[in-house]
Amino acid sequence: MIWRMVYPCPSLLRLVVCLAAVRAVAAENWPQFRGANASGVAADAHPPVKIGPGENVRWSVEVPWSPSSPCIWGERIFLTTFTAGQLETRCHSRADGKLLWARGIKPEGVEDFHRSDGSPAASTPATDGRHVVSYFGSFGVVCYDVEGKELWRVPLPLALSAGQYGTGTSPIIVGETVVLCRDLYRFSSLLALDVRTGKKIWETPRPEASGSFGTPVHWKNHGVDEIVIAANSRLKGFDFKTGKERWVVDNVTGYVCTTAFVADGLLFFGGFSNDTAEDPLPTWAAFYKKYDKNGDGVVTFDEIAEDDIDYWRGVDANRDGKFSKEDWDLMDAEAKAVRSENVMLAVKPGGTGNITETHVAWRYRKALPYVPTPIYYEGRIYFVRDGGIISSLNAKTGEPHYAQERLPNAPSSYYASPVAADGKIYVGSVAGKLTVVKAGGDKAEVLHQVDFGERILASPAIVGDVIYVRTDKRLWAFGK
Repeated sequence: MIWRMVYPCPSLLRLVVCLAAVRAVAAENWPQFRGANASGVAADAHPPVKIGPGENVRWSVEVPWSPSSPCIWGERIFLTTFTAGQLETRCHSRADGKLLWARGIKPEGVEDFHRSDGSPAASTPATDGRHVVSYFGSFGVVCYDVEGKELWRVPLPLALSAGQYGTGTSPIIVGETVVLCRDLYRFSSLLALDVRTGKKIWETPRPEASGSFGTPVHWKNHGVDEIVIAANSRLKGFDFKTGKERWVVDNVTGYVCTTAFVADGLLFFGGFSNDTAEDPLPTWAAFYKKYDKNGDGVVTFDEIAEDDIDYWRGVDANRDGKFSKEDWDLMDAEAKAVRSENVMLAVKPGGTGNITETHVAWRYRKALPYVPTPIYYEGRIYFVRDGGIISSLNAKTGEPHYAQERLPNAPSSYYASPVAADGKIYVGSVAGKLTVVKAGGDKAEVLHQVDFGERILASPAIVGDVIYVRTDKRLWAFGK
């Protein structure tokens, strides 16, 4: 007995060593969009507060433009790019940023995408330390090993995304399974592939889903592994093993750019869209009065102002390049048929079927984010809206600790999702301002702000004591 008190038994010792190794691996990786299970949090990391050109720079390297985010495993960083007509997966060294390998695929055609903010390589790759999985809407799914050897590829039909904005979703790896949500203009589905072979495990049609750019999230819901995705005013949970729909929450965001996330025993989702009753389409009379320059009762794309064209291309449901009164009436009827709501909500576990009235713990409806996914950190939800408006809610109740505070000198659009570590929230704007906010408190306390002089659309990654930031033209590593 005395021996056992002084020296742990071999099996216990192995367990302790194993748990320590798992924690160490988790601390050294950022395996997908927004890190482990899209949380956006590096719990044991200690990145510096003051970062930017000239401050705590470990290295920076030039990389081709793409809004996809870095994913990291061990000493390797993986990115996607579109350059010289090729869809590329790239691997850089964490030590110095050196390009270790790049593998390209030349697609037969390129999907429609937002010309200023989008890219055919907008999806963040995912890795489990053995496989590197990239998804391109213009090609499909391709898998490499970490040395760059192609293991398999699954070509898919050219993505016709809702709104013609291009692909936004990213793949995830759960155990030995790749999960991909292809919510398209037509033939949407949730797809599961074997990460070792690319073989299809299941595919669930989502005929009602066309308005999602978010990434799937894995939720262990009362012992049942689920995949959760939001689109077209519905948040849904699917059985991870079979793809069968298990539950639905109605009346959420219509045009979804954000991703759900899991924390503290709850599932959270929050997003904003113009496709709601709060922001209806203008009347047909107002629309054609503004744009119908030749007075023929039809508005063509060449009549729409350059600053507005990307939005209205996205509204063109039948993709014929013009709007008539009949088009407008159809869009108006469809918008009224499905109730969308700008909302942040928390879902309790254990529900099946329609759980809108039974398992939603709370709802919040003010100053919600359009593109950046909110983040859970140390008992709070943080989110930022265009214009640099930041809010912080109690994760258990939805009550605000502070709401709609404006970040100084940062009145921009926000696409990058916030990330957190060591008591700090890092928030990047499209205009290139990165703001570091102290976690907690009853107001948004700014610790540091820097202007990169280049746009920031990709979400940063944090591993160990280093934060990685991708701007328009460069990948940066900051650490003391």
